[in-house]
Amino acid sequence: MERQFKKILITGISGSGGSYLAEYIVNNHPGVEVHGIARWHSTSEKNNLENIADKIKVHECDLTDLSSVFRTLKEVMPDGIFHLAAHANVRASFINPLAVLNNNIMGTANLFEAIRMAEIDPIIQLCGTSEVYGQVDPKNVPIKEDCPINPTNPYAVSKLAQDSLAYTYFKSYGMKIIRTRMFAYLNPRRSDLFATSFAMQVAKIEAGFQKELRHGNLDSTRTLIDVRDAMESYWEALLKCRFGEAYNIGGATVITVGEFLNVLKKKAKCEIISSVDSALLRPTDVTLQIPDVSKFQNETGWKPKYSFEESVEFLLEHCRQEISKQKSL
Repeated sequence: MERQFKKILITGISGSGGSYLAEYIVNNHPGVEVHGIARWHSTSEKNNLENIADKIKVHECDLTDLSSVFRTLKEVMPDGIFHLAAHANVRASFINPLAVLNNNIMGTANLFEAIRMAEIDPIIQLCGTSEVYGQVDPKNVPIKEDCPINPTNPYAVSKLAQDSLAYTYFKSYGMKIIRTRMFAYLNPRRSDLFATSFAMQVAKIEAGFQKELRHGNLDSTRTLIDVRDAMESYWEALLKCRFGEAYNIGGATVITVGEFLNVLKKKAKCEIISSVDSALLRPTDVTLQIPDVSKFQNETGWKPKYSFEESVEFLLEHCRQEISKQKSL
C-alpha cells in the first residue's frame, strides 16, 4: 500500500532546495499540509517562498537548539519530514570548517533526538549529497551506493556524518529514515553553484552590469538534473523507498563545467568573454560525479521529465528576470 501523508515538515524550507520542494508539494499534492522551519534570522525566506507564502506555515526554529526543535515537532506532529537544512557551500566550508561541521552534524543529531523525545514516528528523508563520495576512482564510475566513500572537503565530511547518523538512528532506534544522495541539480535560487553563477553573470553582462564572466575550474565532470525533477524525486523517495537504505539520485546529462559554460555562451544575447578567477578555485575539487541511479529508479519508477535544454532555459530565464528586477529599482 502506498504511503499517505497529511503533514509534511521541511527543514531549511526557505533555502534554495527547500523552497522548490515546498512549491512542488503545494502544487502537486494540495491535500498535504506543508510546514517548514527556518532560522529566525533567515534572510532568504521572503523571496524564495513568496509564491506560496499563504499556503504553507513557517516555524521559527534553529536546529542547533534542541529545545526549539522539540517544541516545533510537538506543535506540528508531522508524519513526513524532509531534512534539507544545512550550510551547503563547499568553498565556504574550507574557510569556516568548524561552523559547517557544527551546524550540519549537531543540527541533524538534534533533529533525530527531538523526534525520539517527542515520541512521534514520521518517515524521514535525509536529503544528502554526492559530495560524500569524494574523489572516486575511475573504475568505480558510474558511482553505485556501495562505492568507497572519501570526502575531500569539510562540507562533504559533515554530510557523511549526517548520513551515518541517519543509518545509526534507523538501526539503533528503529526510526524510519531514508537516505538520498543527490548529484548536481540546476538550481536557479542557489547563486553559489557554478551553473547559476554562470547564468547570473551572463544575464548581468547582457544587461550591461558586468564586462567579463569569472569562473573557477572548468574540467570537473557533473551529471545534471532539473531542480523540478529533483524535487519530484524527493517526494517519490518518501513514498516508496526502503527505510535504512541509501539511494543515488541524478540526471542523465553528463557534462564538464567548461562545456556547460559554452552552452550558456551560445544562448547569450551578446558576446561573453570569460577568464579564471583564482579566488573561485577550491583547494581540492571532485571531478567525476557520475551516478548509477538504477537502484532508485527500479524501486520508484521515477524518471526525469525535463530535458537539459528546458532546464538551461528555465535557469537563464530566472536569472534574466532577477537582473531586470534590479534594473528597474
